[in-house]
Amino acid sequence: MKSIILREIKSFFGSPIGYLVIAVFLISNGLFLWVFEGDYNILNTGYADLTPFFTLAPWILIFLIPAVTMRSFSDEKKQGTLELLLTKPLSIWEIVNGKFSGSLILIILAIIPTFIYVEVIWNLGSPEGNIDMGSTIGSYFGLLFLIAAYSAIGIFTSTLSENQIVAFIVAVFLCFIFYFGFEGLATLIPGSSAVISSLGMQDHFKSMSRGVIDTRDVIYFLSITVLFLSFTVYQLKSFKA
Repeated sequence: MKSIILREIKSFFGSPIGYLVIAVFLISNGLFLWVFEGDYNILNTGYADLTPFFTLAPWILIFLIPAVTMRSFSDEKKQGTLELLLTKPLSIWEIVNGKFSGSLILIILAIIPTFIYVEVIWNLGSPEGNIDMGSTIGSYFGLLFLIAAYSAIGIFTSTLSENQIVAFIVAVFLCFIFYFGFEGLATLIPGSSAVISSLGMQDHFKSMSRGVIDTRDVIYFLSITVLFLSFTVYQLKSFKA
């Protein structure tokens, strides 16, 4: 599996993709948080916290992560190398986990530079250091689990077609449904709103953003991640057969 991970990382940084992903994420966040006027501008909120960042990041990642994962297996299909990959002395689970881990590492590398936002908010606080670190740490953990779930969905959709654009669109759609769809549906059915909201990622991400790492939220994200990785394995097994 290690060889698959290294191969994925090398392919990302051997082309402009890896650098472009990191640059797009950081620049888009930076512009909305510090430059553009609006609800996401931290300087205009008057509060020393990173809530605007953790509100904005999931939406940017809905498009960014599918752009990273869309080539995982669709490119292998298009180039005719998927059969060769499946004949390697690795189980299908190891191949899928290698692809998944490579994409996950790239997105985490894009997140790491945002730690400087914490330092900036710390210094801007009145008094200095007036920032809710519990909420900030919880939000970063929530973002990590969200990235894992998005990546698993993207890896799965890349097995559905050799066309990367199709894989990208389906991944964006599924990520949107799982993050916002259930929340929107809950507003239409008031009597069951709490139950329906709990099926979506946004509810669990917000819960972790409060600074409390609830096992129910962790289990939810892990379940979504494992579920879509299992779908990916099933797809590859049917292709192999």
